[in-house]
Amino acid sequence: MSSFNKVILIGRVTAQPEMRYTQTGKPVTSFTLAVNRAKRSDGKDQETDFISIVTWQKLAEICSNYLDKGRLICIEGRLQVRSYTAQDGQKRKVYEVVASDMRMLGRSGKSESPGEYSGGFAAETDDASKEFDHLGAGDIGIEDDVPF
Repeated sequence: MSSFNKVILIGRVTAQPEMRYTQTGKPVTSFTLAVNRAKRSDGKDQETDFISIVTWQKLAEICSNYLDKGRLICIEGRLQVRSYTAQDGQKRKVYEVVASDMRMLGRSGKSESPGEYSGGFAAETDDASKEFDHLGAGDIGIEDDVPF
């Protein structure tokens, strides 16, 4: 039996994406996406989940160059769970979405009309995410003054 792992999220970028390079020179960008979800069945109360996103290669460069805090985007990818040992010796797990596609939605504050589609970018992920382990915990700081 084959497995299926696909995640599609729409949310706002919480801070400027951070781009780094692996030891072999592949670009990797990480950022946090704030995604609202209904707290009650009538949808009146909402809570926000802050989800770690990782992009690789060309998609990493695009996210680093074009995404800003507050930007509404759609991310498509897969859920990944990594384990690591923290500096204090404790075992930790990181849950993150490894993106394969990103689409900018809504307004960018530049020349877009409200709700206008800005395009999608597909990633070249192959097995590049295996190189992410040496970059550390992958913890992304979330700014307290997120305006949404």
